[in-house]
Amino acid sequence: MSYLDNIRTFVRVYELGSMSAAARDLRISPAVTSARISQLEGHLSVRLFQRTTRSLTPTEQGRAFYGGACEILESVANAETQVVNITENPKGALYVAAPLGVGRRLIAPNVPDFLALYPEITLRLRLTDRKVDLTTEGLDLAFFLGEPEDSNLRIRKIADVERILCAAPAYIAKHGHPASGADLIADRHECLNLRFPGASEFQWRLQTSDGPKKFRVQGRYESDDGDVLTDWALGGNGIAMKPVFEVAEHIKAGRLVPVATQTPPVPIQMACLFTHRRRQDPKTRLFMDFVIDRISAVVRGDQDPR
Repeated sequence: MSYLDNIRTFVRVYELGSMSAAARDLRISPAVTSARISQLEGHLSVRLFQRTTRSLTPTEQGRAFYGGACEILESVANAETQVVNITENPKGALYVAAPLGVGRRLIAPNVPDFLALYPEITLRLRLTDRKVDLTTEGLDLAFFLGEPEDSNLRIRKIADVERILCAAPAYIAKHGHPASGADLIADRHECLNLRFPGASEFQWRLQTSDGPKKFRVQGRYESDDGDVLTDWALGGNGIAMKPVFEVAEHIKAGRLVPVATQTPPVPIQMACLFTHRRRQDPKTRLFMDFVIDRISAVVRGDQDPR
């Protein structure tokens, strides 16, 4: 086992707080993970982790070693980047996350063309509407909608995404056609809500004559999958707030109808999130540039998503 592999394993165990989680992330067995940590501890003649049957915590020496270990890996990554830039032959695995709707409609369709250009890159695409943690989940890049909570990460803005409130004609025929956010509240419309971890209530931020205003909406339907909300809306079960590019084909076909148009949703930012170190990786930069070039017009609404 190489010393560098041992350091990489130590960093992932430290960040994930678990031997088994690090093993899954690195795609090695728990036995190999444990052996690498033991070998590193033997080399350093210190204990890096306190282990019990229920927990694993870094020792004082482990916490001290972590900072230097990260610097070592970053230096190696920078050196590899210089070589790759010279050879123009990027290779290796690239881990990318995206919201479900964005990933399915915008990111995934472009992956085959990207990999055809760079046959030695392997791409691992993870789609989820929950908020992801780039460090603990070992991600190189995450596409997202909204504002990031971690100010230490780097952001590359793609566009402000127009959103729309919409419902099926069947729902409107039964419950009426709300003209504004105030009508949503007054008439107790069924609002279909996207659930984020830790969210205690649902508020839709709409543009009014007095500027942006939050409306606390009600509804019996909620999900952490945005496409489920679209399906519910198509089924006539309520009103959904959706990025325009996600429902454009349904609006065009008349399956969904814009509502509350007097107070449209405030646009939401779409951007890429990455660490400074990941930005230096040519795979990350190449994929980011490739996808953004392909999707920017669709996200802005200048081009049909299909």
